[in-house]
Amino acid sequence: MAEIENEIAKSSARSALTNLASKRQFFDNGATLSYAFRIKQLKMLRDAIKKNEHSLIEALHVDLRKSPTEAYISEVGFLLNEIDEAISHLREWMKPKKQGTPLFMEPSRSEIRYEPKGVVLIIAPWNYPVQLAISPLIGAIAAGNCALVKPSEDAPHCADAIEKLIEGTFQRDYISAVQGVGSEIVPELLDNFTFNHIFFTGSTNVGRIIAKQAAESLCSTTLELGGKSPLIVDKSANMKVAAKRTIWGKLLNAGQTCISPDYVLVEESAKEAFIAELINAINSFFGDDPQKSDDYPRMIHDRHFDGVAEYLTKGNIRHGGRTNREDLYIEPTIIDGVSMEDPVMKNEIFGPVLPILTFKTNADILEVVRQNRYPLACYYFGSDKDRERFVLDRIEFGGGAVNNTIMQIANADLPFGGIQGSGSGRYHGWHSFECFSNPKAVISTATWIDPSIRYPPFTAFKRKWLKKFIRF
Repeated sequence: MAEIENEIAKSSARSALTNLASKRQFFDNGATLSYAFRIKQLKMLRDAIKKNEHSLIEALHVDLRKSPTEAYISEVGFLLNEIDEAISHLREWMKPKKQGTPLFMEPSRSEIRYEPKGVVLIIAPWNYPVQLAISPLIGAIAAGNCALVKPSEDAPHCADAIEKLIEGTFQRDYISAVQGVGSEIVPELLDNFTFNHIFFTGSTNVGRIIAKQAAESLCSTTLELGGKSPLIVDKSANMKVAAKRTIWGKLLNAGQTCISPDYVLVEESAKEAFIAELINAINSFFGDDPQKSDDYPRMIHDRHFDGVAEYLTKGNIRHGGRTNREDLYIEPTIIDGVSMEDPVMKNEIFGPVLPILTFKTNADILEVVRQNRYPLACYYFGSDKDRERFVLDRIEFGGGAVNNTIMQIANADLPFGGIQGSGSGRYHGWHSFECFSNPKAVISTATWIDPSIRYPPFTAFKRKWLKKFIRF
């Protein structure tokens, strides 16, 4: 069986490589450069998503047991909003951006022109398989690129739906999809074709592999990775609201979210009150038995289930803890009594398990957070402005929120991305256009005057005035 799967993967890769040559030719012919072409493709994508909305939501339910509401809000509706943003602003984004010109360079005009990178590869993960395959594609289209999209094989029904949507919307020498085992197909693609940009969303370990292979051809990358995102609650917080927003953010997609709160750091004196409110929020959202709730998703597959379930073996379970492997179900679980040496505090959890730790001082916060430094997200709940400034100024993270969770990703005007181990590069809205563009610096100078001061021979007089002009 493994040999058959390997041959299928190689066959898919060979087919994709043949198609990539035609993409290079399509791009080199300048077909993607005009505003008219790009806006047409964005509108076609929007129409295709609307047309395939039911099949996309159904696939998300089969692969991840997402409810129709969660699937629409976090995937389909999210994409439609992002496309509308791109359509509304594309003409403005494409215009050359005028820049100031130093006096000694006058009479000249300076500008930045944004040109498409070329043929790009988008590698999507399984946790938001529709959103994270199509969202980067919106930026690639807006910026004028050709693209190959690799959906995740771990969400097979979504991968089929994405491939059907893409193949039914775009000509293959412009945009297409390739399926198969990522660890087999992607290296072969990178070995045999020079992409102009690689956009990868996934684990930090795989991100390192992608970056290393991309470096062989000096291909630029955007890496959207993960990390342990802290949620900090001090005694000044509205405990009820903080708990509801924490649980909502933590249990979205059953915790399989890269910007999910990975653990809580609560001020010691407020710990028990906050845990009580967390439990109230879980019961309010999903009832006494979340397994029966239509709104509670499942783990993606048994391997991931086993990894998350293992975290339940250390610490004190304050709420939840029940599992059902056959149903890929892990109950929303709150634990305390864990140490920084336990696996649950060393690894990104990516599931519905929420460790609770405490702090007394700001120094305590830094001591814990910097053991898993550079998270993708960070959240602060409270009304203490000094502590809010401390969190925002002293903790390095990709993006976050004050008295909220997750919602920083919903504003297309905000860049999304990580730092160091949690990723590199930014996208969404204008930042997606920028991500898939090369900024080209251009200066245009008049010829009606041509001062000789810039040319040799450089006399003492010329040197004197050149120094003055350059420093003016």
